[in-house]
Amino acid sequence: MTEASETITPTTAVRADGRTADELRVVTIERGWSDHAEGSALVSFGRTKVLCTASFTNGVPRWMSGKGRGWVTAEYAMLPRATNTRNDRESVKGRIGGRTHEISRLIGRSLRAVVDTKGLGENTIQIDCDVLQADGGTRTAAITGAYVALADAIEWARDKKFIGQRAKPLIDTVSAVSVGIIDGVPMLDLAYVEDVRAETDMNVVATGRGLFVEVQGTAEGAPFDRRELDSLLDLALAGTAELTRIQQSVLADVTEGAQA
Repeated sequence: MTEASETITPTTAVRADGRTADELRVVTIERGWSDHAEGSALVSFGRTKVLCTASFTNGVPRWMSGKGRGWVTAEYAMLPRATNTRNDRESVKGRIGGRTHEISRLIGRSLRAVVDTKGLGENTIQIDCDVLQADGGTRTAAITGAYVALADAIEWARDKKFIGQRAKPLIDTVSAVSVGIIDGVPMLDLAYVEDVRAETDMNVVATGRGLFVEVQGTAEGAPFDRRELDSLLDLALAGTAELTRIQQSVLADVTEGAQA
């Protein structure tokens, strides 16, 4: 970091949208958005909006049958006009892009990190995350909203007696946020205009207890040092702690059994 940038801290830097560097965008989670899915949530990180649905199936893939464990998996997609130009649907192209595969797997891993598959029983929950509007942080918004949809789907299954009344499939909460260094300043929850000019860009997935599930970090320009990495991780954990509070507020008694 340059000498000039060291005098600027996350609490004093002000961004184009008026936020301080350590401030999340306005985050809202509209629970139960879909009338049909067993669990659903429309999550907004500022202008980024992602619809997350959780579909419950009694039974597991053949390769898991008879093991007494459940399965949680996820798919991610963007609507053609989620960005400022239209993109062809990948289903029309006839192939799924590498970025889509990567994010789908990330969402699935993130959710499974906080699921006791034995508590889930031999049941499958399929998460679908569809980006309605993108302004940076679509994967982090998807993970954060997907957890809410997952929690509701589990409670639906409990009510239908597919899952034991005393079972605790959720062992923690999980959320995600982006961080980055812009003009030498660590910043939280990057909008697109910030993301494209970040010197270092990072996505952090963490549990409610503050344990890391995944850290994806890249130096877009000059390499970053250990001190900068630590500052970004501290910033991210503060962000995920606030996201956990929002999730729990939305879910109320549903997350009572999960550790935070």
